[in-house]
Amino acid sequence: MTAAPQEAGGGAATRPLSASSPADLMAPALRRRMACWLYEGMLLFGLVFTAGLVFSIAGQMRNAMDSRQPLFQAFLFVVCGIYFTWCWSRGQTLAMRTWRIRMVDRAGQPVGQLRAFFRYLCSWLWFLPPLAALQAGHLSAKQAAIAILAWVVFWAALSRWHPQRQFLHDALAGTRLVEAPPPAARA
Repeated sequence: MTAAPQEAGGGAATRPLSASSPADLMAPALRRRMACWLYEGMLLFGLVFTAGLVFSIAGQMRNAMDSRQPLFQAFLFVVCGIYFTWCWSRGQTLAMRTWRIRMVDRAGQPVGQLRAFFRYLCSWLWFLPPLAALQAGHLSAKQAAIAILAWVVFWAALSRWHPQRQFLHDALAGTRLVEAPPPAARA
């Protein structure tokens, strides 16, 4: 793989990775991708908390049982979509940058905003089946946590059967996660 220069402002580089061999486009280890996923969740907590605070103050929501709860959830869905689409169209989120993982298309080229947004929609497959089961059945908090955890483990394990070890939502969206080159040493 070729090292790509940093853009002005510290953003991820947009120069494509060299796809000289299929190994260059192989996914990082599953443990590393899942560690990145967990770290992304911690960072996302701050984004969702801030967006929720802004919405709650602007809408003068006094409690969680407000009748505008569906509007609030749609707002958070849009905010998260903007965050991921913007970051992925530049190659990496902050968590991906920390774990040196980069997102490219099937040919190893940077992805555009439309493909990044489609990946965001496909990535909801991580959560929709257990959330639908929660909605249909009346599970306790413990049962719900177990159902979600079991689905995440199953979903992650599916990547073992993909030729390049990619997650199913990456295969559906035409994207792939690859190892990012280490940052260049600063002089």
